[in-house]
Order: sequence, then C-alpha cells, then structure tokens
Amino acid sequence: MDLLVKDKAYVVVGGSAGMGFAAARQLAEEGARVAVVGRGRERAEAAATALTEAGAGDAFALTADAAGGVGGGAAAGDVVTAAAERLGGLDGIAVTTGLIGHEPFDVDDERWTEVFQDVLLGTVRSVQAALPFLERGGGTVVTTAAYGIRSPAIARLPYASLKSGVATFTKGIAKAYGHAGVRANCVCPGAIETGGLARLRRRVAEERGIPAEGALEKVMLEEWHMDVALGRPGRPSEVGELIAFLLSPRAGYLTGALINIDGGTDF
Repeated sequence: MDLLVKDKAYVVVGGSAGMGFAAARQLAEEGARVAVVGRGRERAEAAATALTEAGAGDAFALTADAAGGVGGGAAAGDVVTAAAERLGGLDGIAVTTGLIGHEPFDVDDERWTEVFQDVLLGTVRSVQAALPFLERGGGTVVTTAAYGIRSPAIARLPYASLKSGVATFTKGIAKAYGHAGVRANCVCPGAIETGGLARLRRRVAEERGIPAEGALEKVMLEEWHMDVALGRPGRPSEVGELIAFLLSPRAGYLTGALINIDGGTDF
C-alpha cells in the first residue's frame, strides 16, 4: 500500500533505534523526508544514513543529549523547531521515547521524578513544540504508551502510571486540535524484541544451554507470566509499520485512538 507520504516531512523522536527507527525507516522507504532525534549523536547519524540509503527524500539526525533528553529543559522545543525549519514545516511527529520506570512503585521521589520526566514530560514537550507547525496545514501525532496501562503490574508501576498519562494526553490533543485538522493517536506495544530483549534472548540461551529460538518465549511465559496469543514477542518493524500508517494520510479518519499491538497479551 502506498502510504502517500512521499516528500512529506516527519520528525521521529527516539528514531535512532528500536520501534522509532523502524517507523522512520518505513517512512523513508515511502520517500518521506525524516528527521530522527536521539540522545547519542553517533547512533542518530548512523540511523539518518540508513534512512537515506532506504530512499528517504531527506534524512538527518538531531540530538537531545541534555539531561533528561527531550524531557529536559528546552531540548524538545529546540530539536523539533530545528527539524521543522530544515524540512520547511512538519506533516507529523512520532514520539517513541520514555523507556525507564520498569520497577516497583516504592522507589524514592527522585526516581519517580526521573520517570515522569522521561516517560511523560518528554512526550508532552515534543508534541507541544510540534503543534504550531502541525496546525498550519493539518498534521499527525503518534505517541507510544504500553499495553500494561490496561492492567498495570505492581512490578512496573512507575512506568505504567506515566504511560497512562501519555494515553490521556494524546486523547486530549486529538479532541482539542481536531478542528485544525490535527490527528493524534496512541500506540500501546507489548513485549517488542528491540535491543534489550534481543540481548536477553542471547543471554538466556547461553546461560541455560538452550537454542536462542524459543529462549525468550520461555522466559515470557514461565517467569513473566505473559500469555501471548501469538506465542512470541513482537518485531520492531511490526510496530514501525503501524506508526507509519497512523502518521500517513491513509489513516485520515482515525484520531483519538488507543491501539494495542501486543500479540494478544493477557495477564
């Protein structure tokens, strides 16, 4: 399916790796112009090079390497504005950052503040910075929460609590800015085999002397008690394709949605 994004302009916050990079790559393969934002300059620039090779109309890297990434100070406004200026405007923004907080609720206040800044405030500030550009001609917002917000586990409560805030925030943006043609949707991934889970698969296989194929699935079912209907973790490309679709004109009447992509996970 042609996503109709050729020569359109997007910024992907967290686009240097994982699901964010997968979304940026899908847009690039369709001929879009893409700015990727990451914390590490070297990895972000490598991602931009890969997007150019994949067919992007333009691809470049920006870094938010201040304390807290895009959740810290003016970083979000700076990188989003820089992206919009180089691209000549914005047709959409995806925010795939906000990864910390997978721990019990009884951490100290300082840690709760760190999770708030990384998971919620990073998304809020990025979207706030993009909205003035998106309002000019209608545009799209895609944020990432987590499947666990529907049934939060005590072992990951800071993360789930702030991801719930991301979902609520996104719904509010959809309602408030729909009159300007801005659409906003929130994706809720399950266990996706990005770098951390891929490393866990290899480590479990090595430590237990079992094949890598099936090692992570065994941990998910027996230790994490994740009953996934499809019987496996998701691939970053599967989430990336969904994000790219939501950013595109093909999803033109879809807004305010909370979309699980978790393989049919049940606690």
